[in-house]
Amino acid sequence: MTDSREHPALSLLPLLLGVLVFFLVVGPQALNPQNIAWLEQGDPATHYLGWAFFRHGPWTFPLGLNPSYGLELGSAIIFSDSNPLLALLFKPFSGWLPETFQYFGLWLLACCVLQAWFGWRLLGLMTRYPVIRLLGAGLLAFSPVMFFRLVGHLSLAGHFLVLAALYLALLPDLQRRRLAWGTLLTVTAWVHAYLLAMVALIWLADLLGKALSRSLTRGQGLIEGGVLFALVSVCCWQAGYFSIADGAASGGFGLYRMNLLSPADPAGWSRLLPGLPKEEGDYEGFNYFGLGVLLLVPPAFLAWLRNRRLLKDEWRARPWLLVAMLGLWLFALSNRIGIGTLTFEYPLPDRIIALASIFRASGRMFWPVLYACVLTMIFLVVRGYRPRIAIGLLAVALLIQVADTRDGWMAIRQGKTLTPSSSWSSPMTDPFWASAAARYTNVRSLMPQNQSDRWQMIAGFAATHGMKTDAVYLGRMSTSALEQAQQKARAMLDSGQYDADSLYLLDDDALVDAARTINSETDLLTRVDGVAVLAPGWKRCSECLQVPDEGRQVLLTPLTRPGQTLTFNYRNRQLASGWSKPESWGTWTEGRQAKIQLRVQPPARSIVIDALAFISPTHPGQRVIVSLNGQQVLDTRLTQFQGNRLEIPISAALNQRLGNDDRLDIELQLPDAVSPRQLGINDDSRIMGLGLKTLTVQ
Repeated sequence: MTDSREHPALSLLPLLLGVLVFFLVVGPQALNPQNIAWLEQGDPATHYLGWAFFRHGPWTFPLGLNPSYGLELGSAIIFSDSNPLLALLFKPFSGWLPETFQYFGLWLLACCVLQAWFGWRLLGLMTRYPVIRLLGAGLLAFSPVMFFRLVGHLSLAGHFLVLAALYLALLPDLQRRRLAWGTLLTVTAWVHAYLLAMVALIWLADLLGKALSRSLTRGQGLIEGGVLFALVSVCCWQAGYFSIADGAASGGFGLYRMNLLSPADPAGWSRLLPGLPKEEGDYEGFNYFGLGVLLLVPPAFLAWLRNRRLLKDEWRARPWLLVAMLGLWLFALSNRIGIGTLTFEYPLPDRIIALASIFRASGRMFWPVLYACVLTMIFLVVRGYRPRIAIGLLAVALLIQVADTRDGWMAIRQGKTLTPSSSWSSPMTDPFWASAAARYTNVRSLMPQNQSDRWQMIAGFAATHGMKTDAVYLGRMSTSALEQAQQKARAMLDSGQYDADSLYLLDDDALVDAARTINSETDLLTRVDGVAVLAPGWKRCSECLQVPDEGRQVLLTPLTRPGQTLTFNYRNRQLASGWSKPESWGTWTEGRQAKIQLRVQPPARSIVIDALAFISPTHPGQRVIVSLNGQQVLDTRLTQFQGNRLEIPISAALNQRLGNDDRLDIELQLPDAVSPRQLGINDDSRIMGLGLKTLTVQ
């Protein structure tokens, strides 16, 4: 390969290409730093909340510690996946930034632009033709594997770091290599651990190859290895990687693997190709090349058959890079080799499994191999055909790549172009919460755990009111710290003695124990906005808002008042039967019948449900039949995925009965419910019809 010289103006082409990809796939609204609506669901919520606590927290040493988000559980900005690089960049200016500020849209723009730019640079090692370089960069920029990470794991969208590493490894006669590799490794260490592992391995392979080929002397190799290892160690230390002594490894190695069929499995990302059968955890090993890239395989193979020296010289020049690619591929497969739904397992020592579990989502490790394969196919096409033919092949491939993946990236765009908002919806609207925020320093979840049902609601409340919290969702957590926190919580529930500076929000199990030992003379135990609350010393606080104390009545199904809105993104007593596991947005029905049990304070005019409908192009509607206390009151058909409003009338006769018995049973019949597996979307076997987001009594 030879590097090409170019006119400076040509460098604008990949930058414009990257901007075009961003606006096509993500859209402009994510660039609004005060718009956090698109960050409310799933993993992006903890990305933003980790930053929200970090920006207002004190400076620490190491710099990346984030004690306000986790309290005794321990936390660092790296473990909320909040992109330490940008968090550390913006924290000094926090006082001048608006109260709501997010940088994740800017990060995604940078990912798209730099993905295209490094693709352009890599193509420059193959050809001097700008059109070919732009088309090849387009195939690298329009990567389903990168786009897949735009949904939840925003820092992992930084695939340009992998392309940058491949570029440095393939670039002949790299000048100032310590500076180049040191800069890349530093940036990667402050973005994500998985990307760091990939980039570091490519660097080590390049360093070893250069040292053994005498391009570097043994002394130069040792100096570079030692200096850059020390540099990366310091960067990881400051980002908070080493802030937990245990818990860095967690179960899952072999579950979140790469399936051998993954490169050809669109998993819903193709309009023409069907998804292939696979095991439950194989979604983390999503490594679909894209139909456009797959169509380059035959012409690339023919070019190789005609001239096998096209690759032989390149392989001989970089044997250790090939070894690194093979190692990444084997690690991605794990010791449980999957071919569709078949699995062949070979044993590994427990110590090896524990070490490998640090990177339990091993399927991600195929990314450098994927890009190396794409580059190889483009290289064979570029070097094996005349420029006009190569341009034609690459242009057709790029058009097909964009068109065939449209369903996948349009779904991403829809999720990123929600109505802009500088706040998230919350059921915590009662004046009690503001009064409690003024009294307490901390808000805690009982029992403490990682990613509890209501972690986002509690953490969002704490962040908004400048409080600290142990309600968190972290990629890694110290197991010993969690055990100690749970032991302390159990002791408090048994004794009835709680920290005076903390407000406690209880799950159903903790509520039973708290009701048994509550000090009714000083502490408040009640439900506010449907949330079980224990407020130490509240009854002796003269400045605090007066709130009815439910006492042991709190163990009953909560009473819902007119105007009150219930959310269902956590385990809920009102969901009596026929419901799946709660998700960040709400809860899907499971089966063709579901029941909701309420206690409603009359007078009530109607029940309004905001819901998703499980539909697809091949299954365009869901019929919903609603009964109240055994009497059918609504029969409708939903034809859109979201924005469905079910208004269920409450008759005068039923209102009158509610005066004597406030129990209201809502039964949902869903005759069109179907599983994603039946529709060929994925391997989820749940029979799904309605996704319950909120319920409001009017």
